[in-house]
Amino acid sequence: MTDVPTIPLVPGNTLITPTPEEGRALALMLARHSVHAMQKQLEVLTNGRAQYSHDPYGLIAASHVVATEFATIAAANNYWKTPSEL
Repeated sequence: MTDVPTIPLVPGNTLITPTPEEGRALALMLARHSVHAMQKQLEVLTNGRAQYSHDPYGLIAASHVVATEFATIAAANNYWKTPSEL
């Protein structure tokens, strides 16, 4: 079996992003990286997609993971507020 290539779980080793949009993209990336870190075998990962991609409960659960990642990133970025906005 082929393994998913190893990549850093936190790209650049930081959660700091210039904008909320980039923070959301980072949240999606972190969620994907987590799945790849847990399921390293590419064939198993791709074979399971057909099943879970049509499961509304699985998709809702995946969305929850992304939302949790985004909440963490937003907090790390002080919700993108400038010091004058505090």
